[in-house]
Amino acid sequence: MGKILVCRCEDVTLHELEEAIERGHDDLESLKRYTGFGTGWCQGKSCVALCAHLLRKNGGAADFPITPRPPLHPLPLRDLAGLADVADDDIAKGRPPQ
Repeated sequence: MGKILVCRCEDVTLHELEEAIERGHDDLESLKRYTGFGTGWCQGKSCVALCAHLLRKNGGAADFPITPRPPLHPLPLRDLAGLADVADDDIAKGRPPQ
């Protein structure tokens, strides 16, 4: 049997989630912190429902949502550094970005 990915962003497998639940991680936040699911670029949009279903199926609690980490959407590094205006000005004046 091959590797069954539940969280494609962070490469978390079904086997890893089941093992984490067996070790006592019986709520979504604890499971996320142990395995890393939901911490990739999609912030759990594609995997949190699968993980919650698996957790409930195995007797865990999935009543509370996971805590997302900003930014929720991918951003250019220049925006995070506050250099977006400088880069736009360089482009407008035909200068290479610095």
